[in-house]
Amino acid sequence: MKLSQAAKQVSTHQAPHRSKGKQKSPKITAQDLESLPPLHLNAAGIDVGSAEHYVAVPAARDPEPVQKFGSFTADLHRLAQWLQACHIDTVVMQATGVYWIGLYQVLEDYGCEVRVVNARHTKTLPGRKTDVQECQWLQQLHTFGPLNHSFRQSEAIRVLRSYIRQRENLVAAGSVCIQQLQKALTEMNVQLANVISDLSGTTGMAILRAIVHGERDPYQLAELKHSLIRASREEIAQSLQGNWREELLFVLRQNLELYEMYQQKVRECDQHIAAHLKTLPDQVDGAQHPIPPPRRVSWSRQRQPGFDLRGELYRLTGVDLTQVDGLDVPTIQTVISEVGMDRSAWKTEKHFGSWLGLSPDNRISGGKVLKRGTRKAVNRAAMALRLAAWNLIRSQSALGAKFRPSAHPPGSPKAITAMADHLPRLVYRMLKFGHAYVDRGIQHYATKYRQRQLAWLKKQAASLNLQLVPLTEVAA
Repeated sequence: MKLSQAAKQVSTHQAPHRSKGKQKSPKITAQDLESLPPLHLNAAGIDVGSAEHYVAVPAARDPEPVQKFGSFTADLHRLAQWLQACHIDTVVMQATGVYWIGLYQVLEDYGCEVRVVNARHTKTLPGRKTDVQECQWLQQLHTFGPLNHSFRQSEAIRVLRSYIRQRENLVAAGSVCIQQLQKALTEMNVQLANVISDLSGTTGMAILRAIVHGERDPYQLAELKHSLIRASREEIAQSLQGNWREELLFVLRQNLELYEMYQQKVRECDQHIAAHLKTLPDQVDGAQHPIPPPRRVSWSRQRQPGFDLRGELYRLTGVDLTQVDGLDVPTIQTVISEVGMDRSAWKTEKHFGSWLGLSPDNRISGGKVLKRGTRKAVNRAAMALRLAAWNLIRSQSALGAKFRPSAHPPGSPKAITAMADHLPRLVYRMLKFGHAYVDRGIQHYATKYRQRQLAWLKKQAASLNLQLVPLTEVAA
């Protein structure tokens, strides 16, 4: 929340002086707001709940300026009609779970300007908190001070996000079934996972289906081995000798059926995703500007959809984001579905990284840093970018060379977050300016890193009244 400068001066003037300890935010009272010029005269505040919504309008608009409405669709229409009768133009509400979405759509259909704000930005209400006071506080804040509107994607991107989130949920549920399959095999002392790295692969699924259909001969099961499996048939046969317990075979059969069902649902999601992507406008003509060849081969078979998703993303964005090391097709799919392709919601790439919760958010008071870290934000795009940053630990590229010196010990959360903050900046530049990514190589970054180290050493030596002398000059 950002109030006007006058509001900040008033609240700061009334804040008590604290010399030590954690600095608390000054409380903004209703008297502080009343001294400010109103910015939105026709504003209303809504305290959103799962079963009831409390709505506050200016006191002169209705004999009962605070009213309670239910959450049924008919109640939402009555709420919108009452706001129209009170000549309300703009409404503010908190992003409470998913309960606000239905109300948001109804108010938008009635022509209201709806602002959804972060609940943490409106928690300066002093005293006892009730639903009535909360909606009145929101209405006063929106009247006298502008509240930051939360980011909301376009309708087309929201549809895409729903499909992709459902697909991710199905993939996660299928992964749980694979874990249960491996557990049942281990309890029967069938050590198939020790010779086959992926039970959900071609060989693993063929052997599991044969076991469920009654095959127990390990050598017959080993004949189902794919040519790419490194283990020999003899090793696979030895791993398939176990105790075929009836109750564990039952668990094995049910989890295998569940996994195949989830895979079928994933394929249905892929069909809907492909159909929806074709409805989105093109950003590049594939005939005049064909997609560049991939820089690397992706082996994540389970996560790849059943259509050319890389080509579709290139058509929609106009750039090939997979050229950036660490960003594979599923990661880009998640980022696009969560934040969209329009960068106008963020002024700069730094604002974009801050919104994702990847940029530093240090707490400073009196010139002293009270707390270091990043802003708490639950964002699927940020999680995907963190995983992409971790994949750079062995990348033979400029980004990999940049990440490895800071990742000590390997897997350091701070190093991963710092690298994940760099990736969305590249995505922001490519989407906004349409520039292709150019990897300058490991040597380019190694040279820059050495120059920075030398500059730092010279600065430290100068502070100690010393001077660095190259070894070549000493030898001469």
